[in-house]
Amino acid sequence: MDDCLKRAYDLARAYLDQLPERHVNARGNWTELQRALGGPLPETPQDPVAVIEALAANADAGLVATAGPRYFGFVTGGSVPAAVAADWLVSAWDQNVGLNVMSPAMAAIEDAAAAWLLDLFTLPKGASVGFVTGAHMANVTALAAARHEVLRRAGWDVEARGLQGAPRVHVVASVEAHTSIGAACRMVGLGAETLTRVAADDHGRMRPDNLARALEGCDGPTIVCAQAGNVNTGACDPMGAIADLTHARDGWVHVDGAFGLWAAAATPLRHLVAGVERADSWTTDGHKWLNVPYDSGIVCVAHPAAHRAAMSQTAAYLIRAEGDARDGMDWVPEASRRARAVPIYATLRTLGRSGVEDLVVRCCRLAARAADRLRGAAGVRVLNDVVLNQVLVRFDRAGSNVTDSVIARVQREGVCWVGGTTWKGERAMRVSVSGWRTTEADIDRSVEAMLR
Repeated sequence: MDDCLKRAYDLARAYLDQLPERHVNARGNWTELQRALGGPLPETPQDPVAVIEALAANADAGLVATAGPRYFGFVTGGSVPAAVAADWLVSAWDQNVGLNVMSPAMAAIEDAAAAWLLDLFTLPKGASVGFVTGAHMANVTALAAARHEVLRRAGWDVEARGLQGAPRVHVVASVEAHTSIGAACRMVGLGAETLTRVAADDHGRMRPDNLARALEGCDGPTIVCAQAGNVNTGACDPMGAIADLTHARDGWVHVDGAFGLWAAAATPLRHLVAGVERADSWTTDGHKWLNVPYDSGIVCVAHPAAHRAAMSQTAAYLIRAEGDARDGMDWVPEASRRARAVPIYATLRTLGRSGVEDLVVRCCRLAARAADRLRGAAGVRVLNDVVLNQVLVRFDRAGSNVTDSVIARVQREGVCWVGGTTWKGERAMRVSVSGWRTTEADIDRSVEAMLR
């Protein structure tokens, strides 16, 4: 064990040390990686240290430096040192956090991290919190709780009777809603293609007047999905107006805040999500702006009874916690799982309230810096108001949109990594600044590469 851990530490440290100057994109192709990492299963046991060394060596060409300072794809943060160290402890402790009796310490850590998150986001103190794999499963969990509650109000027990014969549940979402909302609806039996779509404004924010008209056609249990942080522009839906309209019809408001909910933790940005605390459920991702390792999805529900009813399991052999003690399996769609709240706990304790705010505000400032430098160049158009950490850019040459070509060349060069998207019918580069390592120098160097 000592030899394995020491060698893993040396290899991990060497990787982290090279991140600031590492070629950001993967260097190996799929065939090469399959050849290096695949092959027949060994017939006999292998030396564990040699296995770890070969694993690191053969995987290296296929690693993308997502934890580095110039990775701007998919709204992905890195991992602060305390989070990495805490995650190592999670693997060493090897605790199952499904039941309190299996690890009282992990249950207490979850409970503390949950309270801190609710405080940071200014959400109701009595809300329940679950720690899932990512924002996708967080949305699934929240919509399962929403489905339970709106049907309960209509006199239907969906947990006992299922959806066959149940009143129709109307789900309303913006045309700009993230794809995981439709996928979550599919997974909880509400159907991905049954959503009522509401038009958005030029920045991707749901329009309340259009929502009001859509709700007029909802004659039964209703769930409205709002968005904090448009995945392209960073814009946030008008939370207060959405809550007013939805609650007037006894509906449930869910907020998909995969990265944008973190604006609530930063005083200068909180106005962007004003009224978010009035929703019924919220989701976010720690691996985005909190900069903790995967898995780190978070779901919060203002109605714990609905949350527990949708998720909890019972069996004769399950020893349930007494009193107010926490059983983790009451809040997530899993029984056996790793203690994924531990890195979140360690990071929150390390950064504190001011550190979280600084991280979020600094990323937004760096995104604005990138936009300012790109905006002044010939043939370059910034397509969005940079309100958070997202920048959309179009590149033109001789009257043609050459954005995809620019993206491909930037990725090949490896100074930074950016991805592409389509916004209002135009191909665009999406720059997402989410990493704790990123500096002004990294932004300037990356912009130079884009313009080059």
